[in-house]
Amino acid sequence: MNRSKQLTDGALLSAIYIVLLIISIFTPFIFIIFLFLLPIPFIFYAVKHGIKASLLMIVVTLLISLMIIPIVSIPLTVLAAAGGTMIGIAINQKRNVYEVWARGTIGFILGIIFIFVFTQFILQVNITNEIDLAIDESMETTEYILTQFTVGTDISEQLDVMREQINMVKYLIPASIAILSIFLAFVSQWLSFKLLNRIERTHLFFPPFKNLNVPFIVIWIYLVAMLLSLVDISPESTLYLVVVNTYVLTAFLIIIQGFSFIFFYADYKKLHKSIPIAIVVLSLIIPNIFLVLIRIIGIIDIGFSLKKRILHSSNKK
Repeated sequence: MNRSKQLTDGALLSAIYIVLLIISIFTPFIFIIFLFLLPIPFIFYAVKHGIKASLLMIVVTLLISLMIIPIVSIPLTVLAAAGGTMIGIAINQKRNVYEVWARGTIGFILGIIFIFVFTQFILQVNITNEIDLAIDESMETTEYILTQFTVGTDISEQLDVMREQINMVKYLIPASIAILSIFLAFVSQWLSFKLLNRIERTHLFFPPFKNLNVPFIVIWIYLVAMLLSLVDISPESTLYLVVVNTYVLTAFLIIIQGFSFIFFYADYKKLHKSIPIAIVVLSLIIPNIFLVLIRIIGIIDIGFSLKKRILHSSNKK
């Protein structure tokens, strides 16, 4: 009976996945939405039937994907299967919500790495070279525009600074992959919780964002990376890549903690919900000012357990 249930669920969820895959490929204007939906069939199946049965579903969906548009469907299937299955297995094993999120993030990182390898060796497209070409074209366009509007001014120094800043895109690929995977895992997990609660009558949910607490070790990693970033390290060295990407990734986590504190404090003071949301929006519009302040708040909150101190002092009163 259990075997029959596995086959029935596998066939149904595989069919749902293929439909979602076809829609995502042939309707590019809603591709981003479906990118978050594609892992859900794998999550559902892994939650119900565990890892061994999930591996069989992955193989089946990959074989069917070969019949659609392999150069697109295979990378997407690997990405969705890796992230979705990792999330589903963690839920099946009754891991806490943050561990589920972490495992899902690892799954999506593996999926994105596969896409890079697939693009490099199967499609014969070197992503780094493509980025270099895009940067060169962008700089040529920028140089042309500046020469038209800044007559009699030496723009070479400005262009050198701009090129150096734009070139950072290449060095930040690992951090970008990690941040994208964190976001993909969060949204896919959140959607799957909503659907599982409705369909399977489970009680899965994320704790309120205001209660989020990034591990204290992140502060130390951030400080070490920041100090090393002040050292003159060759951009071509592996150490430079590690330092820069570690710094960006830990800074991102600290900023998330800062936003969490903003929501916590707004709730603590009974402020309207629109206020913390407005702060988030302003931070995205004017990052040079607001994100620095949010990062400082995040550091203080992690380093000094600011939320706990506020609650403790409130309880004393």
